[in-house]
Amino acid sequence: MATIPKTLGDYAVFPCQLPQLQSIAHLPPATHYFYIRRNAPKIATTDDERSLFIANVPADGTEGHFRALFASIVGPGRFESISFEEDRRRPRIKVADNDNDSENESESDFNDLDGVLPRQAASLAELKSRKRKREGAEKNDREESRRNAINALREQSHLPAAWPQTLHHSGSTAVALFADSKSVDVVLKAVAKLRKASPQHYPTWPSLPSSPLGAPWVAGHNRMAYPNHEVLRESVDAFFALFNQQESEAAELAHRMRNVPDEDGFITVSRGTTGGAGRGVAARQQEAALARAKQLAKQERQQQDMTNFYRFQLRERKKEEQLELQRKFQEDRKRVEAMREKRGNFKPET
Repeated sequence: MATIPKTLGDYAVFPCQLPQLQSIAHLPPATHYFYIRRNAPKIATTDDERSLFIANVPADGTEGHFRALFASIVGPGRFESISFEEDRRRPRIKVADNDNDSENESESDFNDLDGVLPRQAASLAELKSRKRKREGAEKNDREESRRNAINALREQSHLPAAWPQTLHHSGSTAVALFADSKSVDVVLKAVAKLRKASPQHYPTWPSLPSSPLGAPWVAGHNRMAYPNHEVLRESVDAFFALFNQQESEAAELAHRMRNVPDEDGFITVSRGTTGGAGRGVAARQQEAALARAKQLAKQERQQQDMTNFYRFQLRERKKEEQLELQRKFQEDRKRVEAMREKRGNFKPET
């Protein structure tokens, strides 16, 4: 029997026997090969020293499979968690921490206004920041209950899953996190010893009853593809309730942003609902003119502050002034010569 290579590039080869199926019990069990190395992402993190990068993850791999697999070669207590390639690519939604007011501004606060412009969202964040500064360290119970209701609607608005288990694509990757860097060294040493071992001594890929494949997996899909109508109705109702809430908050934001100038100092003028349409429009036009004048004055001050700021600017300005004086001198000399010629040709009447 030929021995497997110890390494393949920067990766250590980790052999694993797949469970034997009853339909092909007369054949030898198949061997699956993992390729592992220390995790070295482009953007370093604090957990890189105690994590392993795993390539060629099985299609049905779960955290329970890898926990049992590593426990079989290095013992329990060393493996902590694992993140698959699909989980790392999926955008994460931050959840508010009730114990820290600075983190209460979760991503869900801004996802409630998905239909508004980015500048409006930034202005909304500024307004919320001002509001938090005015309120101080006191917790707003009404805002907290609103966030909890929004999170509940988000969870309920998702349609029921149609597959009992999400499968990974071929050649998928994962990052396994261990208790400490020493545990990573122990795993790499245990994998290196498997190079000279016989296939009978390879660790076996665990068979978990919670994630069956084959006919049970297809049967579970057929069962989950037709959920209860009451569950579907609740999901759709939650989605539209969340949509209507976002629409109302977007309209409220647009109302609050009516008198806030944009980057160019302009204010979008709209017809007022109270106090007379003509008076409201005239007032907002005056406010827009004042905001525009302030913006122009600010730009002029900034331009004046930057004038003659560098030494080369002084030299250029003096050179331009000298050229301007020479040009004016030449024009004045031509004008004097023309006057002299005109006076020399003057002939009084006799």
